[in-house]
Amino acid sequence: MADLETLITDWLSVPEFADALGLPQRQGRKLVDERVVLSARIGPNQALAVPAVFVRDGQLLPGLTGTITVLRDSGLPDDEALEWLFTTDPTLPIEGGPMGMLLAGRKAEVRKRAMELAL
Repeated sequence: MADLETLITDWLSVPEFADALGLPQRQGRKLVDERVVLSARIGPNQALAVPAVFVRDGQLLPGLTGTITVLRDSGLPDDEALEWLFTTDPTLPIEGGPMGMLLAGRKAEVRKRAMELAL
């Protein structure tokens, strides 16, 4: 398994995540606790954090929550789902990994491939 801190270089602490969404900290924490978004423990203190790219223009990235649901339904734990989203895939029509496809608004292809993980 890849080191998530190497693979994903820009993280938000839970309070920063809530602020980026314009939410009170308890609501940001709730999104993490209820597993609406993927998170990981990073840094020397193993603090819970969310990839910064999950927030775009003060909102969750469109298509992200549904994609996370598909990844979980495919049986991937959070760390493996994060690794899959951020790992470069040369077979995708856009350079980069599935996260690049989501950023380009191409969630259908990402979800199709995520569903194939369960097979």
